Order: sequence, then C-alpha cells, then structure tokens
Amino acid sequence: MSIPPKVVFSMKIGYNNNSFLPMEDNEILMIKFISVILMNLFRAPYLIPKMRREAEHPEKYSEEERYKLARHVIRLMKLSGGIRTKAFGMENLPKEGGYMMYPNHQGKYDALGIISTHVKPCSLVMDKAKSNTILVREFIDLVQGKRLDKKDVRQALTIINEVSEDVKAGKRYILFPEGGYEFNNRNRVYDFKAGSFKIALKTKAPIVPVALIDSYKVFNSFSFGPVTTQVHYLKPILYEEYGRFKTQEIAALVKSRIEKKIHEILARK
Repeated sequence: MSIPPKVVFSMKIGYNNNSFLPMEDNEILMIKFISVILMNLFRAPYLIPKMRREAEHPEKYSEEERYKLARHVIRLMKLSGGIRTKAFGMENLPKEGGYMMYPNHQGKYDALGIISTHVKPCSLVMDKAKSNTILVREFIDLVQGKRLDKKDVRQALTIINEVSEDVKAGKRYILFPEGGYEFNNRNRVYDFKAGSFKIALKTKAPIVPVALIDSYKVFNSFSFGPVTTQVHYLKPILYEEYGRFKTQEIAALVKSRIEKKIHEILARK
C-alpha cells in the first residue's frame, strides 16, 4: 500500500488519494508488513478458508462469531510482530445502540488496533481499491466492512446511506475522516473531511472520537522492534451537542478533541 504526501481528493465525502511514496519508504513499509504475514504463513491454509467460509455464510455464523475470528487473526499478528496495544476510555463507549467512531489516521494498523480493543462487534469503511488483496479481502468480508470507491461519487453516496441504515439498526462503524495518512506520521493530525460526518447527522448517533498514538510505528515507520500503541476512546459527542453544527464544524470539533488528548498524553512522556 502506498503512502504519499497528502493529496486532496475531490469527492464530496472527502478522502485523500494515497498514490505516491518514495521507493525506499515503500520498500521498508512492505518489508515490515510482509514479515508479519510470512511469520503467520503456516496458518494460512487453515485460517483463510475459515475466514472465507464464515464471511460467505452469515446465516450459519453469527456476527459475534465472525468478529471473534477477526480478533483472533489480529491477536496472532500482534504476537508474531511484537505488537502491543493499550486501550483507554472503554467506559466511554455507548452501552447500547449504534455509533460512529472517528479516529485519526496513522497507518495500516489503525483499524486493527481499534478492533483488537473494541469488545463488541464493529465494522469499518475502507478504500475499495485497497480492500481486495489476500487477507485484507477476507478480513473486510468477515466484519462486513464497506468498500468505498473514491472514483465513483454515486457509489460513495450509496455507501453513506448503507452505513447510515446499519448504524440506525445498532451497528458500530470506524471511519477515518482524514481519509489518508503519511509515512512516519509521528502522531500528527491533519484536517478532517467534513463529508465524513454526514453519516452522523443522518443517523443522529453518538460520535466517538478515537485518539490513536504511535499506531504508525507498527507498519508505517522506520521502527522494526517491538511496538506499543495506544487507543483512547474519548467521551461520545451526542446529537444534542453536534446536531446544530454544520459538517465542517463537527469535523473541527472532533479533530480538536483528538488533538487535545494526543498532546496531553505525549506531554507526559
């Protein structure tokens, strides 16, 4: 997966197009990612068919069973890759109903780190172009993730509507409002795209800001040793608070709370 300097994507939902990365950075990134895959290669003949089977037969395997398998796969990757993830603020997660989680975006591990710490089943919205490689494809299907085509505005609007209906029905989703990330992020937060928050306004569901710290070090930095990342679930922003705002204002509000938490934690180091 390539990771470029930020390039603004023109579609209304507001994603970035990660298309360019210096070859030396790309090679390092792929070595780190592929090394974890190779260490688990002996499990592939068993795990991949199992993931496909459960994803293709939701009538036989419950959402909880499929989510349990997804988290098991992540746990194996973490063990083999020397990855540890600490979660904070679990008490802030709404006890009932659907909600939208909006994290800052640092790299390939971000969604895995959240899912590994989020006990109840959740799903995510992902770039369609990057969702069809082996293992990624099976993982997205397992959690019934939504593939968003950045080049097709009509399809993107369809995805927004589908996710909105799912959230109204009680599902929980991860959506990265930055839309992209830079190599060796160093815990920087970039502008959030207003279009990402249309789902929240359509559903009136709680918004859970999620602050990720050092997640970039796993697959998107020059670090090769053991890594500890942090996932901070912040207090939810209820519709009563954000409902009067425009999407641009909601984006700025969520970003500011995530930045504040990151700065607060980093100041302690």
